[in-house]
Amino acid sequence: MEFNLKNKKPDIRYLHEMISVLYDQKWAKQADLNQPLYYMYRGIKRKDDLRYDVTVIPPFLLGKEFVKTKGHYHQGNYQEVYQVLSGKAIYLFQKEKDGYLKDVIVIHARAGDIVIIPVQYGHITINPSKTKTLMMANWVSEKCQNNYKLMEKTGGGGYFYTQNGWVKNKNYKEVPEIHFKEPQENMPSNLNFLKIG
Repeated sequence: MEFNLKNKKPDIRYLHEMISVLYDQKWAKQADLNQPLYYMYRGIKRKDDLRYDVTVIPPFLLGKEFVKTKGHYHQGNYQEVYQVLSGKAIYLFQKEKDGYLKDVIVIHARAGDIVIIPVQYGHITINPSKTKTLMMANWVSEKCQNNYKLMEKTGGGGYFYTQNGWVKNKNYKEVPEIHFKEPQENMPSNLNFLKIG
């Protein structure tokens, strides 16, 4: 899909909005809280009650942890489709209930890969590169609402991706082992399932 971001104004996620979900809190206390971490261009395209967004995540280290999105759940049963446009991404999906994680899925994706977020799974995107910007797009329902409070309450996702690999988040009562899965190669021909909430 062709688009031009030059005349689009992004929503910017700053470090001070991310403090509660970071692994390296010691680093965070000395960091520039006004540091921009990633850029969200919402509504680049719209079609049949679906919205096409683009997110740009430059390489950055949050102390020991690789830069990531804040992470959220969807209200209701809405799903979302991601596509990596350039760079590499690690997607972490998790299903939580009462402080216990029931499932954690990790998918490594590169340019062209497609990833579908399962129903009622929280999700975080990580840029695992120290040198390359991640650009990704998503299709989601216009009616879909994001819930950030669960991730904030537990201090982030079930795992942090650091320079030393995956580290479990001790704020959860229980964290299962990661299930690694592969991305899809093709965009679904019909995206109507994204409208089901």
